[in-house]
Amino acid sequence: MSTATLPYLSVPPERIGVHAPAGSLPTETRLGTVRLQVADLGRSLGFYQLVLGFRLLQQQAAAEGHGAVAHLGAVGSNEVLLELHEKPGVRPVPRRGLLGIYHFAVLLPSRPDLGRFVRHIREAGVPLGSSDHNYSEATYLVDPDGITVEVYRDRPRSEWQVTAQGEIQSALDPMDTHGLLAAAGAEPWAGLPAGTTLGHMHLYVGDLGQAAAFYHVALGLDKVTWSLTGALFVSAGGYHHHLGLNVWAASSPAATDDDARLLRWELVLPTQASAEAAAQRLRQAGYAVEATAEGHLTRDPWGSALLLRVG
Repeated sequence: MSTATLPYLSVPPERIGVHAPAGSLPTETRLGTVRLQVADLGRSLGFYQLVLGFRLLQQQAAAEGHGAVAHLGAVGSNEVLLELHEKPGVRPVPRRGLLGIYHFAVLLPSRPDLGRFVRHIREAGVPLGSSDHNYSEATYLVDPDGITVEVYRDRPRSEWQVTAQGEIQSALDPMDTHGLLAAAGAEPWAGLPAGTTLGHMHLYVGDLGQAAAFYHVALGLDKVTWSLTGALFVSAGGYHHHLGLNVWAASSPAATDDDARLLRWELVLPTQASAEAAAQRLRQAGYAVEATAEGHLTRDPWGSALLLRVG
């Protein structure tokens, strides 16, 4: 974006972004588990463990009516970041994409961690895309079913930029690969390090206005970047985005049960009261919300399932 900018920390928090009109999600809101449907669990585990560095926490064999499932996390933690659900024969994601997942994003704790990851991927000979987004340095890989995974590190908020209107500034600049590799030092890559989290989700949607009505007005995520062509970024607590939304595959159908796809993603809220308030806003706006043992389950206008649970 070519516009006059200010340091992020020079702008009061209440002036960052466009706050949700009926109430914003709490600052402490974060992503929980991402659940994917894949064609071959063994093949996917090879990618997510050996290439990306996830740690296998638990695996369940296929049972009557249910495919095999694997739960994955980072080193030193039993928190499930990723669930892989096998359904043999599902179609890979086509190049044009399907309404649903665009990518999910793994957030590493530091720049040296990202440098070690990049060195590991280069040594493994795996294709890797990359970009400098101004607030983050990001890499992109594609799993065996065609689902894209971002692995990134955040710059500190003191280095972010915003406009006078409070819009967080993004970029698509080349990533400083040489600097990253230098930052890695001699320490080898040993899998996703302690402190790794899921940083954000990015979805293909059919219409940005309908997406904003669901995720911003009803759910309560604040708009933080809205000048990108065909895209809208929303978040809680002034983060650069917990959720990206774009219409770059708007002419495609929604992913079905016969496709490799996103089955569900989670937002973890700090209190039961905040989860109840978000669920109530969605219901008042006319969206279906199911109360389950895990939390409040809802779906956006294109069928992407979101669980609101308490952390």
